[in-house]
Amino acid sequence: METDILGGQFLRRVIDLGTDDEGPVLATLVSRKAEAPTGRAVLYVHGYVDYFFQEHLADFYVERGIDFYALDLRKYGRSLLPHQTPNFVRSISEYFPELDEAARIIREEDGHRRLLVNAHSTGGLVTALWAHRVRDAGIVDGLFMNSPFFEINVPAMQRRTVGPVVDALARVRPYARVRASVSMAYGHSIHATHHGEWNYNLAWKPLESFPVRAAWLAAIRSAQARLHAGLSIPVPVLVACSTRSFRGTSWTEAAMHADAVLDVEHIAHYSSRLGRHVTIVRIDGGLHDLTLSAPPVRAQVFVELDRWIGAYIPD
Repeated sequence: METDILGGQFLRRVIDLGTDDEGPVLATLVSRKAEAPTGRAVLYVHGYVDYFFQEHLADFYVERGIDFYALDLRKYGRSLLPHQTPNFVRSISEYFPELDEAARIIREEDGHRRLLVNAHSTGGLVTALWAHRVRDAGIVDGLFMNSPFFEINVPAMQRRTVGPVVDALARVRPYARVRASVSMAYGHSIHATHHGEWNYNLAWKPLESFPVRAAWLAAIRSAQARLHAGLSIPVPVLVACSTRSFRGTSWTEAAMHADAVLDVEHIAHYSSRLGRHVTIVRIDGGLHDLTLSAPPVRAQVFVELDRWIGAYIPD
């Protein structure tokens, strides 16, 4: 292990994932230990066009004696290599090996008795399917999903008509660009160079996003269809999202108080498909990443999370 780019008490280790059609592949596990550990750990998994940079989230956990880990998935953030297409996979299951290995390190090498998974956006979709896959292995004790990506935020007619075309294109031209970028309203709401308060690496998390590729979008559609059919996650799940979505294509003040990426009604609707023990919390004024919302709003997020952890992942 070596000191992470965040410095301080953050360490990182590389997880070797072999090779794919583009060459060598790796993931990166970042960690920070609590001063008074309780045998509990949390594994944070980021969203699309994203990586772990939220130090204040780690603060929240370690202050409660929960050792913090964050996984930069293959082809994201710290794990993105020069020869790779950013954020690209052909199937969500491609992420399962790094999740398996991260959980093994946390459980077996570092000796934690309880593991909470904290996932954001696309990370929520990925970890939901992974938690369903390992449901009988006793690996995960709970999930906190921060605005999970349970449905593509376009009109239903567009999903029904364009979706099959994308699936067909993905089979013959997996790297084809189906969308050059997304609305920059969310990025402008959070980055310090615009209207937000957060500094992060714009090479890893660009305001205009990375191009959306056909195979990636087909993989998302397939994973969402599996979730819509119903999963059997046996452990408690907390799903949190904003009370409203921002519908504009360019930034306005309203984007500072809503989810500018997903339709929050999709999140609320499909949360019940995760398992039998799901709690849903709606946060007024929340951004897409609720923990990057305005200070009073994210304080409410942490109040709700603290209450839920106390009930379901106790010391």
